[in-house]
Amino acid sequence: MVKVLLVLLCLVLPWLAVLIKDGPSLKVLWTFLLQLCGHLPGVIYGIYRVVKD
Repeated sequence: MVKVLLVLLCLVLPWLAVLIKDGPSLKVLWTFLLQLCGHLPGVIYGIYRVVKD
């Protein structure tokens, strides 16, 4: 259930979903930078980080 909510959050703010999942790390910065390049790359990477075990 938590992963589903994080994936839904990834559609709006991917960097926030990765921050909730992994805590403050370099992965959050990558997600934020990818979202600045275009929203879709940030969403794809965010979903990948959230779903990855």
